[in-house]
Amino acid sequence: MKWTGMLVVVLGAASLIAAGTTGLGSVLFGWALVAAFSGVSLLIVHVVGRDNPHGAMAMFALIYIVKVVLFAAVLFMIGRPAWLDATWFFTAAILTVVVWQIAEIRAFSRIRFQLYDDEPQPTPAPAREPSSVKGEKDV
Repeated sequence: MKWTGMLVVVLGAASLIAAGTTGLGSVLFGWALVAAFSGVSLLIVHVVGRDNPHGAMAMFALIYIVKVVLFAAVLFMIGRPAWLDATWFFTAAILTVVVWQIAEIRAFSRIRFQLYDDEPQPTPAPAREPSSVKGEKDV
């Protein structure tokens, strides 16, 4: 969120200079939509990952597909408001997605899943051969 926050500040300043408040509102709206959808998907993956860390990546891929479809559905449902500057909106949305994905890939690449139990297990005592008892025949 830190990197996308810096991105929205830079884009917001540029859009305010170039297109006025319409550009700034468009940048903020594009950033807010991406941040909201990405935040919800990270929350879902976090909750699933607590119980099943190995399933978190599969859930992340599934949620990503759902997120893209819902993002498109929201855009189609609300239409294009009169105040929305499409260029600044899509620039902010696409760059936010790219920066967010880079941050997620970096974070996931640093996660280390423990595959094997590192605690040493006690070695079982070797099985003893039955000893000869007086009176038994040795074979």
